Amino acid sequence: MKNSGIRTINDFKKCKVEKRFISMVTCYDAAFARIVDKSDMDCILVGDSCGMVSAGYESTIPVTVDEIIYHTKAVKRGSGNQFVITDLPFLSYHESPEAAVRNAGRIIKETGANAVKLEGGEYFAETVRTLVSCSIPVMGHLGLTPQSVNITGGYRVQGKDPKDAERMKRDAKILEEAGCFSIVLEMVPETLAREISESLSIPTIGIGAGRYCDGQVLVIYDLLGMDENFNPKFMRKYANLGGVIHSALNEYVADVKTGAFPGVENVF
Repeated sequence: MKNSGIRTINDFKKCKVEKRFISMVTCYDAAFARIVDKSDMDCILVGDSCGMVSAGYESTIPVTVDEIIYHTKAVKRGSGNQFVITDLPFLSYHESPEAAVRNAGRIIKETGANAVKLEGGEYFAETVRTLVSCSIPVMGHLGLTPQSVNITGGYRVQGKDPKDAERMKRDAKILEEAGCFSIVLEMVPETLAREISESLSIPTIGIGAGRYCDGQVLVIYDLLGMDENFNPKFMRKYANLGGVIHSALNEYVADVKTGAFPGVENVF
């Protein structure tokens, strides 16, 4: 039966209270959103990872507000009643809380997204408070924050150092107090993610953060096995569509070359 557990931000905290794990998937277009909407998925994230997955950028940093709007509008058109969160791109909220409201407000108004997500801790607490005061729900993001990859030293586990771990725990509490309804923990040691999750009244959503978060998120292309060469430790592939697609394409090419396609059933 189709899941209908997440409809508002209040449902996130309800899931935590009732100890029901939250399932979230990242996708970028209407076609996949329609498929997700027919599943038991709780919610959709339109990540700025669209820049790497869909546009071929080397990082998420080049993604613009216009690009996020384009992808989020597409997802909303296909997502039915799914709760949709969308990323605030690099430098769309860093300048000031006022700039964050301007960009996040535009994204929400033009796309119909239900909430936004931003990366970072204490430094952005005032930004979170300002967004929430303007009726824009905010999901936080700690650990590996891809927009900061140039200063964090690459795509590696965060919080191994005790000082970094303490700072992350403090940042999580600050984000909760500022008004975040949930926090993504990415590439964090499992013991640290568990400590953070147990210290908060809002749910954590893990990606590479172990078994004790209140929910999990994966990119739909990754969990479906679209890229046979992408196999990070934190990911589980639930299909091998890359191989299926390759076989289908080669079969199509062979049919075209031999004249088997189109057949009599394909003509008017």
